[in-house]
Parts: sequence; structure tokens; C-alpha cells
Amino acid sequence: MRALILGAAAAVLLAAPALAGPVSLKANPVDDDGAVTLGDIFDGAGSAAGTVVGRRSGPSVVFEAGQLQAMARRAGLDWANPDGLRRVVVRHAAAAPAGTAALPAATAAPAPASFAPAPRRNAYADRIISRNDVVEVLYQADGVRLTITGRAEGNAAEGQRLIIRNLQSDRVFDAVAVAPGQAVAGPAARTQQFAAR
Repeated sequence: MRALILGAAAAVLLAAPALAGPVSLKANPVDDDGAVTLGDIFDGAGSAAGTVVGRRSGPSVVFEAGQLQAMARRAGLDWANPDGLRRVVVRHAAAAPAGTAALPAATAAPAPASFAPAPRRNAYADRIISRNDVVEVLYQADGVRLTITGRAEGNAAEGQRLIIRNLQSDRVFDAVAVAPGQAVAGPAARTQQFAAR
């Protein structure tokens, strides 16, 4: 009986993937064939690099960080997510600008253009985002760049603050309108707000 138990324990240990050690998120996660693998996302994925974790049908695909962490763990990889990311974006290799990543260092990402103030802030003609518009929000802080899709909870002209509701989590957060259908959040939002005054 003891030999049977020891044999079963050994089989479980041998069947479990050996941890390949800690891996780090690539500065520019991209794929070129639509099959997104752990090797497309992480540096140091080793033998698990070819493990497919998702399919990209458009120019990009978004992974929830917790799910990605669990998939990496199942493949024997350990991603600690030291930056506390909520989502990871993987783009088509041809669609990702050179030197710019789904989550690049702040120095590698081009800064959003400064916007001149609009002469009549409250006029309807100055609006670039209206209530219920779907807005793509760029969050950039501490070397992390993340794009989130949300719904505007109000109207805004360039440089004006507005509330955005995250379409996936249903949480709300502050952002600053920078272009039609586009806003920024985090430290970049303060810069845009002052630039638009």
C-alpha cells in the first residue's frame, strides 16, 4: 500500500510542470500569426514559449492580468506582476509601432501631443467626447502604458476632465479628453489638463 501511495505521489510530481523560474513581461508584447503564446508575452518562457494562451482576431487582444498569471502558472512559469497590472495588450507585430509597446517604458512611448485651449469650453461645438461615447483611455505611469476601453459618463472638450466607466469592470475613473474618442488617465492626465488651459 505504501509503495502504491509513493508511486502515485511521484507520478503527480512528474506530471506537474517544473517551474522555469520567474519570467518578466516583454516591453512590447506582439505576435504575427494570431496565435498568442507565452513566448510572445514573456521573456524567459523557455520550453513553455510555444504554449498558446489566446487568439488575436483584430489588431490587438487584451488579457486580464490575473488570468494571464494563472495560465503562466499552469505552464510552469512564475510571473509576479510586480507593477500590479490589470490588463496586458498584445498587438499584431505589423500594427505595433517600432519602439512602442503594449506596455512600454515611459521613455519609449511617444508623449501625447499638447493641445491648445479651445476658446469656448462649454460650447457644444467644442465637445470632442459626448456622454455615452465609447472612449479609448491611455493610462501611463511608472513605466507602464495601458489602453482601456470605457464609456463616457459626461461631455468634455479638449483638456477637460470627465468620468469614464470601464466596460469590463464597470468601475469609474477620472480621465482627460485629448481627442475625439480618446482620453488619458494617470499622471499624463494632469499634464494634458494643464496643456489645454
